[in-house]
Amino acid sequence: MLELLNTWFVSPFDYGFMRRAVVGGLALSLAAPPLGVFLVLRGMSLIGDAMAHAILPGVALGFLLAGFSLPVMSVGGVLFGVMVALLAGAVSKMGGQREDAAMASFFIISLAAGVMLISMGGSSVDLTHVLFGSILAINSTALLLIASISTLIVITLAIIFRALVVECLDPLFLRGQHRRSSWVHSVFLGLLVLNLTAGFQTLGTLMAVGLMMLPATAARFWSKRLEGLMGIAVVLAMLASTGGLLLSFHLDTPSGPSIILLAGAAYLFSALFGRYHSLAAKLRRKTTPLAMEHSH
Repeated sequence: MLELLNTWFVSPFDYGFMRRAVVGGLALSLAAPPLGVFLVLRGMSLIGDAMAHAILPGVALGFLLAGFSLPVMSVGGVLFGVMVALLAGAVSKMGGQREDAAMASFFIISLAAGVMLISMGGSSVDLTHVLFGSILAINSTALLLIASISTLIVITLAIIFRALVVECLDPLFLRGQHRRSSWVHSVFLGLLVLNLTAGFQTLGTLMAVGLMMLPATAARFWSKRLEGLMGIAVVLAMLASTGGLLLSFHLDTPSGPSIILLAGAAYLFSALFGRYHSLAAKLRRKTTPLAMEHSH
């Protein structure tokens, strides 16, 4: 029994690439789910997906200029993501169009431009690497960058936490307190871009959003308190990233999809059996009054 456990859970980490992959996955799991929780609270769940598309042209330009150099691709991704977010905000203010509609338009254009740029500069293998990532291929430089970005996100979230909570729950109050309340929204979008830029190397631009949103949406079925939501989301993300890597190692499946599918399985389990708003919770509510009547 012990030998089986050792074979499945311990011996894979004898390899350096697995150790680097798991540390990268845990670093992302610490920073991404709290952002996902705030996106869910703000009713902006799909913005994360759109943002993941927005960074692609910047990543592609970095790739064309310097090959698979993560720092250059990351800088390109951050700059392009922030630029597109600002453009979408400006269009919505000037044209009266809703911000999510403007964002959707820009992000679809960005995705097409990014794919076109990568296809012009390389083979389909390169395109697959950028779109779907390769967590098992991260080196020490990439790991340091991911850990630094994750640390920066966690520290910044801690600093602006109260303002973010107020903006989610009562934005009019925040505007009344500060003339320049829009900075909270801007900083939050900046953190979102940073997180997705850190995630594209490991999970790719298309799946980086999965580690942010799936644990956050699953946590809603287990807690009603904000700190509870964040704690549960982080734990689920850590379990999914470590478990996904182990599955990938033993079953020879792609690492990124394995991680996201495990997070997806956690979401489906939560939707069925969670404490609040799940199918089991609804059934419990229906049967409880009947049981009380029988006891009388």
